[in-house]
Amino acid sequence: MNSSKEQKIDNSTDAMSSLEKRAANSLASIYALRMMGLFMILPVFSLYGEGLAGSSAFLIGLAIGIYGLTQAIFQIPFGMLSDRIGRKPVIAAGLVIFAIGSVVAAMADTMLGVIFGRALQGAGAIAAAIMALTADLTREEQRVKAMAIIGISIGVAFAFSLAAGPVISSFIGVQGIFWLTAVLAIGGIYVLFKVVPTPVNSTFHRDTEPVPAQFKNVLRNPELLRLDAGIFILHMVLTSTFVVLPLALRDNAGLESAEHWWVYLPVLLLALAIMIPFVIVAEKRRRMKQIMFGAVVALAVAEFLLLINHGSVISIMVALLVFFIAFNVLEATLPSMIVKAAQPHIKGTAMGVYSSSQFLGAFIGGVVGGTLYGLIGVGGVFAFCGLALLYWAYIVYTMAEPTYHGSFMVKVGPVDAARAKQLAQEMSVIKGVAEVIVLQEDGIAYLKIDNDVVDKNELLAFRVQDTIDPEIKDNDGNTQQASVADR
Repeated sequence: MNSSKEQKIDNSTDAMSSLEKRAANSLASIYALRMMGLFMILPVFSLYGEGLAGSSAFLIGLAIGIYGLTQAIFQIPFGMLSDRIGRKPVIAAGLVIFAIGSVVAAMADTMLGVIFGRALQGAGAIAAAIMALTADLTREEQRVKAMAIIGISIGVAFAFSLAAGPVISSFIGVQGIFWLTAVLAIGGIYVLFKVVPTPVNSTFHRDTEPVPAQFKNVLRNPELLRLDAGIFILHMVLTSTFVVLPLALRDNAGLESAEHWWVYLPVLLLALAIMIPFVIVAEKRRRMKQIMFGAVVALAVAEFLLLINHGSVISIMVALLVFFIAFNVLEATLPSMIVKAAQPHIKGTAMGVYSSSQFLGAFIGGVVGGTLYGLIGVGGVFAFCGLALLYWAYIVYTMAEPTYHGSFMVKVGPVDAARAKQLAQEMSVIKGVAEVIVLQEDGIAYLKIDNDVVDKNELLAFRVQDTIDPEIKDNDGNTQQASVADR
């Protein structure tokens, strides 16, 4: 990172530069810190909410899920705003809003106050801006790896949060968790300005950001809609389940809240280990649809197990183990399915709709879970979740078999219409290339490829020869370029 001179990159390299690794890892840590703040209260809030003034079953569910509504509303506008005023100011503002929401929730002694705080937490929607900044700081052909690093960090943060929430709550209480999330947000701001590189230029990236004109195409694609429905149901079921699960552990299974972590920790660790072979089989053996269908059915089985017997700690642990194995498999495979189903140049829009569906699912899950618990009790929530999952299993059953093509991009530079057509034709004959779209306005070729067949060096031969690592500014404001020697 010491050279300020532009240097060419060897087209044969398939490795991330030190700059790209630093960008991906630091941005992943910011995303993870925020996710931990949102999810640590999931296994403990229902018990805490009972003691708040104005509490009701419906409002407990609303407090758990309300962040999803504001997140869905603000994430795309915040991403678009970052195109205009810069990534870091938007991300910092989002983290400040999140921190303020955490403080509001920590200081609230009424349920409505906590709901307002949770809504503010969700309004600090930085996901789209983080993805856009990641794109600014990575070359096109390395972007999938950077996004994968962020995705892994989200999964680890989620699992850690569910296990850590009850432990931390036993020491500092739920109010303490809210204070801790505010501290984590401030820590994220420190990482943003002290560790994350600053791009000299921020440009629009259609592989990571939504294009308004493409929403119609995405919303008319039946396979994408099936996947959007799937992530909606998955997070609706997750949130609904955790509205009542802590109550079932305490009231039906007789386990004190301070001991709930003994249930979550071993289950989550074991589930993370067991899910890995299923994900490998889904991708490498090309059994994505079959694994997906099996995981959804397993989720339904877990919910019906909870319905039949939620009065035993062992029974709940078995059901949760099945639940989280399947949940983790689906969380890992669904984004990959979106990439496979979307045309290469609309991936950013497809992922934007997918993310919004996820957050809306969390919101509806909280509302429905709280409402059903108030009307018919714990069993009613588990029954609803099981039936919703059976409907999802039907959706998966009717899906087309995925193509197993990944996305890839090559920066070809400014081209006219004739040259764009020529490049598309030349790339399309390369073994393993399924689809090529060269956009003049982007100067980028968007491809669908079979990663097991294609030779990426053949594709990189089309890359403009002056392609370099993204320019960044150091702490003194000087422009720098990643050096080939830093790889």
